[in-house]
Amino acid sequence: MKRYRYLFLLIFLSCASPKIVYDYDSQTNFLSYKTFNFFEDAGKGLSDLDKKRIEQELISGLEAKGMKLAENPDMYINLLSEERPSLNRNTIGIGIGSGGRNVGFGISGGIPIESRKINQQLTIDFVESKNNQLIWQSISNSEIREKTTPEERVKHYKTILNKVLANYPPKN
Repeated sequence: MKRYRYLFLLIFLSCASPKIVYDYDSQTNFLSYKTFNFFEDAGKGLSDLDKKRIEQELISGLEAKGMKLAENPDMYINLLSEERPSLNRNTIGIGIGSGGRNVGFGISGGIPIESRKINQQLTIDFVESKNNQLIWQSISNSEIREKTTPEERVKHYKTILNKVLANYPPKN
């Protein structure tokens, strides 16, 4: 029975993980990019605090890959977020049943569990500074509770951006 509990927990947690897709210019030599910075208007759809959290995680992640934040960078980063309420499909089922030899009776119903969540689509673009061409893009879809603490938001973005940067630079 304990095995089933852990299996259920694993399945439940895997459904809640962010979904991330990538696209990039296969003709680009990503190892030639050593410096980066953010577009001045990056962060459309994000609060100033979330923009700051995401930028800080991207700076840490890219510096860990040997890149540096610079005034005149090799590439710029753009951030775009779209949010919408997530559909709540969580309910608790209640049922009453009776049965005899030939007679059956049953009543059932569902009570919604209140947990307001937001579905967030975060797009991160890496754009070459010389010719303003998109060279790499990630789009992540994740859910976050509507009422989260600042610490929970930092943890949420850290998880997403670690997964996003795991595939940068792409392996040709």
